[in-house]
Amino acid sequence: MYAFVDQPVESLSNDGRFLLWAMRGWASAIARGTCAPVALWRGFAGVGAAAALPHFHTAMALLNRDALHPIALAPMGCKAVCEDEAVLLGLWATLTMGNVDAVRATLALMAPDHVVAPVVRAMTAAGAALVLAGFGLSSLTKNVQRELK
Repeated sequence: MYAFVDQPVESLSNDGRFLLWAMRGWASAIARGTCAPVALWRGFAGVGAAAALPHFHTAMALLNRDALHPIALAPMGCKAVCEDEAVLLGLWATLTMGNVDAVRATLALMAPDHVVAPVVRAMTAAGAALVLAGFGLSSLTKNVQRELK
């Protein structure tokens, strides 16, 4: 998480910027009352990651509905990564690096116990589909691997 918080969006890799775009786009669609998967479809399909979208949506929807505290995502044009975005980016990177226990522990601080496993399953499925599409989620910035260990 600390690798991302308050960092400029430009410090993220292309994969990190895509994931941040997807999170912010999802939140923006929900705030407008539109279907988030429909709003994000072209972006996911455009990078060959359409298979990740349903799982990504499920993870975001569960966190949006059941988080212990509202998750705040910055508007699309914000030039820095906010704290909650940093936590989510850190979760994606940590999960991709295989540290499911750390992801579960962090999610347990964010959501009730009954939500943790479904979010982990959705994130795992989305992450696998993103990796198959060529995303390197374990390296969302140049220094993320060193700082997350």
